Amino acid sequence: MKIPFSSVAGLDLLASAVVILDAEGRISYANAAAENMLESSFRLLEQHLLFELFVNGDKLETVFRQAVAHEFAEKRQDLTLQRIGRESLQVHVVVTALDNPDSPVLIEMRENVQQLKLDREERLLDQSLANKELIRNLAHEIKNPLGGIRGAAQLLELELPERHLKELREYTQVIIKEADRLQTLVDRLLAPHRRPHIVGDVNIHEVCERVRSLILAEFPSGLEIRRDYDLSLPDFRGDKEQLIQVVLNIAHNASYALSERIRQGDAVLTLQTRVARQVTLAKVRYRLALDLHILDNGPGIPTEIRDRIFFPLVSGREGGSGLGLTLAQTFIQQHSGVIECESRPGCTDFRILIPLP
Repeated sequence: MKIPFSSVAGLDLLASAVVILDAEGRISYANAAAENMLESSFRLLEQHLLFELFVNGDKLETVFRQAVAHEFAEKRQDLTLQRIGRESLQVHVVVTALDNPDSPVLIEMRENVQQLKLDREERLLDQSLANKELIRNLAHEIKNPLGGIRGAAQLLELELPERHLKELREYTQVIIKEADRLQTLVDRLLAPHRRPHIVGDVNIHEVCERVRSLILAEFPSGLEIRRDYDLSLPDFRGDKEQLIQVVLNIAHNASYALSERIRQGDAVLTLQTRVARQVTLAKVRYRLALDLHILDNGPGIPTEIRDRIFFPLVSGREGGSGLGLTLAQTFIQQHSGVIECESRPGCTDFRILIPLP
C-alpha cells in the first residue's frame, strides 16, 4: 500500500533516515536521508524487507515484531548494522509503533557520530602502534648491514690500483654516499623513539608564533598567515620543541601545497586555537582539551593518499620524505592527544587535540 504523499512530505526535510514498514516488514516509504544512508533509491528499496539489507538484520526484525505487537510505543537503541561488501553502519535507532495496520512501524536511524569517531581514533592508534613497531624493527635490520656495506666500499677504495683510481673511485663513492643517505633516513625513522620527552610548561600561542615566523621567513610574499587565538587557553605540561616540530611540519606541508596560490598572491594559512569541552581521546574522557586547527585554502590532499597520510614514507609532495606527519602523530600521541584531518579542494583542516589540566 502506498503512503499518502501529504502524510510524509515533511520527512524528506529531515537529516535523519526514516523508513516506514508494512505489516511484513517491507519498506513502503524511505525519505531522502534513508536513500543516502542505504545507498539506494526508494524505487529499488520499495517492497524489500528492511532486515534483508543487513547481515545481522535479525536485531531490527526483533524490535519490529515487538512494535507490531504493540509491546511498546517507542524504543531506542544503538546498533551496528553489518552490510555485505560495505562499511558497517553505527546507528542510533528509534522504532515507533504507528496506529496504522497497513504501515504499523516507523524506524528512524541516525549515524552515531561519536561511536564512529571513537572507532576511527582506535583504528588510528592501532595503526600507529603497528607502524612504530615495524619502523623500529626495520630500521634496526637495515642499520647493521649498512655499516658493513659502507665499510666494505671504503676498504675496496683503498685497494684500487693507482692507474684506475680516478675512474673506479666514482663507483665506490656512489656506494658510500647512498649508504650515508640511507643511514640518515634510518636515523630519522628512529629519532622519535630515541629522543627523551622533555616536559615543561607550554604556551601554545608561543608555539604558533614561532612557527609563523619560520614559515614567513621561508615564504615572505604571497602567503598570508592569519591568527585566530583564544587567549583564555591555559598553559599545559608538554614538550615545547616537539610541539613546535609538529605544527611546523603541518604548516610547512600546507605552504608547499599552496605554491600555486602563493604565486597568485592569495594563499591563506590560518592558525586557530580553541578550548574543546568533554572530549574523549583514546577512550579516556577529558573535561578540557586544546583544540588547535591549522587550515589552508589549497587544493586539498589527493584522494588516493588521504587515508594514508600518517603512514611512514607516504608523501603527496615530490621529493618529500613522507616522515613529517608520521613524526607529528607520534609526538602528539606522546602528549595523549590525536591529530585529525579533513580535506577538500579549497580547505584542508588539520585538527590537534591535547588534554588540558
